[in-house]
Amino acid sequence: MRKVNQLATLSRAFSGAASRQRLVQGAAMTSTYAASSSQCFASRIAESFRISNPSVARGVTGTMFFSVAASSLAQEAQAKEAPPVEKLMPKDVVLYQYEACPFCNKVKAFLDYYNIPYKVVEVNPISKKEIKWSDYKKVPILKIDGEQMVDSSDIVDKLFQRIHPDNSVTDSDEERQWRGWVDNHLVHVLSPNIYRSVSEALESFDYITNHGNFSFTERLVAKYAGATAMYFVSKKLKKRHNITDERAALYGAAETWVDALKGRQYLGGLKPNLADLAVFGVLRPIRYLKSGKDMVEHTRIGEWYSRMENAVGEPSRIKA
Repeated sequence: MRKVNQLATLSRAFSGAASRQRLVQGAAMTSTYAASSSQCFASRIAESFRISNPSVARGVTGTMFFSVAASSLAQEAQAKEAPPVEKLMPKDVVLYQYEACPFCNKVKAFLDYYNIPYKVVEVNPISKKEIKWSDYKKVPILKIDGEQMVDSSDIVDKLFQRIHPDNSVTDSDEERQWRGWVDNHLVHVLSPNIYRSVSEALESFDYITNHGNFSFTERLVAKYAGATAMYFVSKKLKKRHNITDERAALYGAAETWVDALKGRQYLGGLKPNLADLAVFGVLRPIRYLKSGKDMVEHTRIGEWYSRMENAVGEPSRIKA
């Protein structure tokens, strides 16, 4: 009840219904919570909230996851992929990210599964000073031995080709289809769910601000103003992506994925392929939020997700 009252007070501070209407109009300019760095949308939020510094608005709307007696094949299916041979292993890997970004988590799932050690630079979504060196102003950005890579799917393709130089084809038609499904459908179902209600919006921004690179003041602004903004944004996203019931859409996506497995442990068969890693990666940030818990409770995806947690294993991230 306290959180609801806090959000209600914050909403009144933003000039009542008229300001909320401006916020909803601004929300129409956003896409998914992973693409929350849109400067146009940030400007509209700045105008709606009368925030003099648009960079604060970008941060607010910015950022925004699961037996010995078995046969040797079953053991292999549960094990991490062996690290690439040393001559193919990248020597210096740095991921510039937002911790809660689903596309960043796609890249991390790949790195973790293939045991590729990497450093993480958490980008401040307000100043973005950590990526001022780059002309590309979104995340993820991956630097490998000094080479910049951008766009999560392109990053994964290039990494896969680098550690499997003898494979002329990165993925099968089935694998390619489901990787596209992740980018074009699954990610669009997430925002309306994690910002579905006042309490879920605040829960999501608790996660975002606690894991992100924010100052104390930025954390407070991002949590309450961001939760308010994204609560209204999620309603626009529902309309944009023809979603009438958020949870039904999330459950439907989970069941669609399980059906695609056709009884296999993974889409890749006995071990995960790039589509498995993509689905797992984008779901990982929400897994222990209310929406993720509901998804596991009300669909059949839980067993596959648990197998993926075991297969991907511990992060290969290098602790600073």
